[in-house]
Amino acid sequence: MTDPDRPRALPTPPTSAAVARRAGVSRATVSYVLNGRAAGRVGAHTEARVRAAAEELGYVPHAAARSLRAGRGSIVLLSAPADTVSAFGPLATRFLAGFQTALHGLGYTGVLHCAPADSPTAAARAWAELRPAAVLALHGPPLDAAAVELLHRSGTAAVLTHGPPAPPGAHTLLLDQREAGLRAGEHLLAAGRRRIAVVRPAEPGLTAFAEPRLAGVRAAAATHPDAEVRPLHLALTEESAARLAASWARLSLDAVFAYNDEYAMLLMRALQDAGHTVGTRSPGEVAVVGADDLLLARLLRPRLTSVRAELTAPDRLAALVAGLIRAPGSPPGTHRLGTFRVEVRESG
Repeated sequence: MTDPDRPRALPTPPTSAAVARRAGVSRATVSYVLNGRAAGRVGAHTEARVRAAAEELGYVPHAAARSLRAGRGSIVLLSAPADTVSAFGPLATRFLAGFQTALHGLGYTGVLHCAPADSPTAAARAWAELRPAAVLALHGPPLDAAAVELLHRSGTAAVLTHGPPAPPGAHTLLLDQREAGLRAGEHLLAAGRRRIAVVRPAEPGLTAFAEPRLAGVRAAAATHPDAEVRPLHLALTEESAARLAASWARLSLDAVFAYNDEYAMLLMRALQDAGHTVGTRSPGEVAVVGADDLLLARLLRPRLTSVRAELTAPDRLAALVAGLIRAPGSPPGTHRLGTFRVEVRESG
């Protein structure tokens, strides 16, 4: 009698040899059929018999083993340490979804890798174990030359990192966050604002985005001797926003560029609750600008002005990565992912 409380043993996965025996063909024939290389090698009747046998047995090819045989797999690894995934707002999430769909159409599988690593070399070793065809280090600690070399030696054809700068041997994917701050600063200064707060997230893992945006606002303000830029930390909580709003009169600031629309909306609501008026109709109002241009930002009253990223089409990036995989000796280059512009609305 079977003990229902005993852990059930996992069945042994069916092998290509089992498929070959069931179909009455060689393992080479099974490999041709199930790896999409049957044309000109295997007749239609035999191919149908092999596919039927694989379906009956529940057989699927072993991707890791196939990668080891080929020296390189079909995985395009997208690296984002788990403690930094919050940096990806809806805009980036939609872009990544489109990118992965485009990769699939080109015969590659995009895999988001979120495991933490103590060093660039440790990260590269963890990625190399999967034998990826390409690695896109989207966020997190920067790679170094040794990590890039380790990936290349393990068979990774292309390494792309967010930048600048990129380590030797790696390509740069550039979406210049400094430009986002520059556009926001130029817009607020053109509207006559001179005491500008730049909201930086108190949450960890977002510095790589927040610091360049602050630098961009400061660069814009450098052309106005009477302008002041003041960094402020804000946690993504109502309590943190309420504390900041309560001190606003003492800070004597007339404009805000927030890290993204979520932080902007949170602070805007807190400022209104504290009795401040948000907008640009009079000097006494507080101008508020966010980033990412979320749909929700347009549903607020006043509607939120936001810095929007004009991103490269995901299929173009997928085609770039596929091209670099096919030409692993391509000299490293810089590939722009897009630019920024301000969507002007009533809040700022």
